[in-house]
Amino acid sequence: MLPKIPVEPVALFLDVDGTLLDIAAVPDGVRVPPELNLALSSLDKKLDGAIALVSGRSIADLDAIFAPLRLATSGVHGAEMRFYPTEPVEAASTFRLAPTLIAALQATAGRHPGTLVEDKGFSVAIHYRAAPALGAVLRHEIEALLHEPDAEGCRILPGHMVFEVKHAGFDKGTAVDRFMSRAPFEGRRPIFVGDDVTDLPGFDRAIAHGGLAYSVTTARDGTSGHFADPEAVRTWLSSLSQSLAKPLPS
Repeated sequence: MLPKIPVEPVALFLDVDGTLLDIAAVPDGVRVPPELNLALSSLDKKLDGAIALVSGRSIADLDAIFAPLRLATSGVHGAEMRFYPTEPVEAASTFRLAPTLIAALQATAGRHPGTLVEDKGFSVAIHYRAAPALGAVLRHEIEALLHEPDAEGCRILPGHMVFEVKHAGFDKGTAVDRFMSRAPFEGRRPIFVGDDVTDLPGFDRAIAHGGLAYSVTTARDGTSGHFADPEAVRTWLSSLSQSLAKPLPS
């Protein structure tokens, strides 16, 4: 039998790519089904705003993707925060990548046709979905750059055909902590849904706050269950928007 949503008030934390949305060939290629925005908007109202997107994308990018919907949001793996939809975005971190490191990462990608670089200021992502055989080579070259003085405190985050470089001082777990310290999230039981290794800190902190964590596609140790794919997450959210007593997957 599938476990049900806790009776007590909950807060939802949702990753985007690979969780809410199917992964696209390029970051700009994602599509938001209209029924997803309807479900998210309904849940925003029913949870009194205690629902947040927690993504590696920038908040500006997320706003454009989900327009006209705006939610509480954390972007760039916790580096950006917006606690209320009507508030401006605030930087949650002072750790920006050094221009020399950004240039070196761009040069590394430039040597390999089929890569795509995203410079997010707080991080740089190198996508290689168009050239999957490059994974091992890219990782080796990026890890070598992290031994340079201008990369002190930085780490590499592997994702779905992407390597992202960011400072270790922030992640999706720090974002959950910040949300949980403020209304309307404070005092609620958090539920974090994500699909990637970048979501693991969010899982850990949601559980530490007495909540639940659910993975997508891949079952992960320590979670309460997993969804088969993003479509299953969207179906659950639509169902949940009708009744908060609907079950989660085990």
